[in-house]
Amino acid sequence: MSQRSWRRMQGWGAALAFLLAMALLSGAAAAQPEVQWPDLSGVSLTVAAGAVGQELQLTKEAAAAFSELTGAKVDVLETPDLATDRLGLYLQYLGARSPDIDVYQIDVIWPGILAEHAVDLSQYVPEEEIAQHFPAIIENNTVDGKLVGLPWFTDAGLLYYRTDLLEKYGYDGPPQTWQELTDMAKAIQEGERAAGNRSFWGFVWQGNRYEGLTCDALEWQASFGGGSIIEPDGTVSVNNAKTAEALNLARSWVGTISPPGVTTYAEEEARAIFQSGNAAFMRNWPYAYALAQGEDSAVAGKADVAPLPSGGAGSAATLGGWELMVSTYSRNQEAAAWLARYLASYEEQKRRAVIGSFNPTIEALYEDPEVLAASPFMGSLYDVFTHAVARPSTVSGDRYNEVSTAYFTAVHQVLTGEATAEQVLPRLDSELKRIMR
Repeated sequence: MSQRSWRRMQGWGAALAFLLAMALLSGAAAAQPEVQWPDLSGVSLTVAAGAVGQELQLTKEAAAAFSELTGAKVDVLETPDLATDRLGLYLQYLGARSPDIDVYQIDVIWPGILAEHAVDLSQYVPEEEIAQHFPAIIENNTVDGKLVGLPWFTDAGLLYYRTDLLEKYGYDGPPQTWQELTDMAKAIQEGERAAGNRSFWGFVWQGNRYEGLTCDALEWQASFGGGSIIEPDGTVSVNNAKTAEALNLARSWVGTISPPGVTTYAEEEARAIFQSGNAAFMRNWPYAYALAQGEDSAVAGKADVAPLPSGGAGSAATLGGWELMVSTYSRNQEAAAWLARYLASYEEQKRRAVIGSFNPTIEALYEDPEVLAASPFMGSLYDVFTHAVARPSTVSGDRYNEVSTAYFTAVHQVLTGEATAEQVLPRLDSELKRIMR
């Protein structure tokens, strides 16, 4: 598996790089604080959680274990896969000050948006327990001195590829550039179709009109040297030739090496095609690794991961991740905080990393032999997770949702052929400047 230089370091990704490196150099896992779990018999709690891949099942298992440990009854509310839809649902509950959900699984980019609805978890979680998590994520989750969320898992975009097909078609490794990916995907697709698989595609990814497209497109843009939409100093940087070049290349994939319907795909649609053996390459998050190696996967033992290709300015992977927020409208805030602590604990994050390949937010777990045996890429692709590109959520604050919606809407127009990148980007530039004014 190739290792390459990662140049995109900004925001808390850069700080995270340093902290992760220090964790490696320390050479030993930290001792785990002993927790005395309370008796919560008679308490009922609800956690709103994702259902992408194994997420829902893992959360239900954890909820059952917490119930066994404390006596509390815990229900798990399944939420939409699309992050944009999920945020809309959350805002309905929170806007109505509903006590029906006690713990929310929130995106790493949402603390600024949801802070007013969150309990300050620092009043419930001991300092030594908070200190186990990457400090940069804790900083990201702290709004005006309030700890809005406990880190649950972190993410970065990866390139999935078929090892057997690369060997079959004479390639000695995954593509280093987007153009190489384009050429390799075309050759493999033509070969597999000529061999009888008319359903085979070269490359699948997330092209639907939602937050996931912001992640994919930011990776293209940043890897071409087109900036990061809005720079940390507030400068809107999206309207430039490099971004146009990146978006035009992505447009060329639709209907050629990628299905025409890719502009309606989220993570699970892309995974379904790759895991059924009908794609050579896929862009997705780490959760898909364990599923690709599962007993029911057609590509088990024939798939691996690599850093995403470069557009000429180095590879770029969008930083992702999810946190646990306790609602200020919960009638059982202290019990809900206990549930969040359990879900974000060392043992629970280890279980999720081993079974579901969810990247931990606890530094010591990156030295755990069981974690590294189950998901070797967490060690071999360490740089991907430490040098990921942050979306402009910090600089845009509670306006981030508007920023992202404007961005993915414009990108989607390019992908679907409604307009060219050269037509869309000046309009997007004006809209982002209006939002940020």
